[in-house]
Amino acid sequence: MKKNFLSLVLSLFALIMQAQDINLPQPAKTGGKPFFETINERRSERTFIKREMPLQTLSNLLWVANGFNRPDKRTAPTGSNKQEMELYVVFDTGIYFYDAKQHLLKFVAAGDFKAGLGQPNISNEAAVSIVMVADLNKSSIESARMSSGYISQNIYLFAASERLGTVARGSFKKDELAKALLLNEHQSVTLVQPVGYLK
Repeated sequence: MKKNFLSLVLSLFALIMQAQDINLPQPAKTGGKPFFETINERRSERTFIKREMPLQTLSNLLWVANGFNRPDKRTAPTGSNKQEMELYVVFDTGIYFYDAKQHLLKFVAAGDFKAGLGQPNISNEAAVSIVMVADLNKSSIESARMSSGYISQNIYLFAASERLGTVARGSFKKDELAKALLLNEHQSVTLVQPVGYLK
């Protein structure tokens, strides 16, 4: 009985600890592989070694994907600078929203939501999965899909530069993900992109 109670207390403590924002270190904005080497090594990878991603690497990844590199503009373009795209990060233990302006991860929900990502043979072994979400009050779905492609390519190039693997995926459980991410009726998931360590 005592063992079960202690286990329950520890589980609740773990959930409470997860239910908080994550301050990201400042992204590194120099270094990496030369451009042509990076382009030459850009490819899709679907097989990963399960390994936790250090916060500095995650910070760099999110900034490269869709962070602010000028006071009012991001690393990935959008039509007429509508900035309709936002990123969510799915870990094994919860979901966070990437607040690009503050460069931090805002807690959304604790739990294992990877089922909504689809293709568990890929998603379950990734260090993180990036979920791209469009605000259709700001832009059309067609423009959002184009913007998703720019973000995706940024992630591909970062992965190639850092010897990580990634693959852009359009097959996911849209309704299940929208519910897990607590999206409103004007928000739509456009793309899922796992990032992980290569075998």
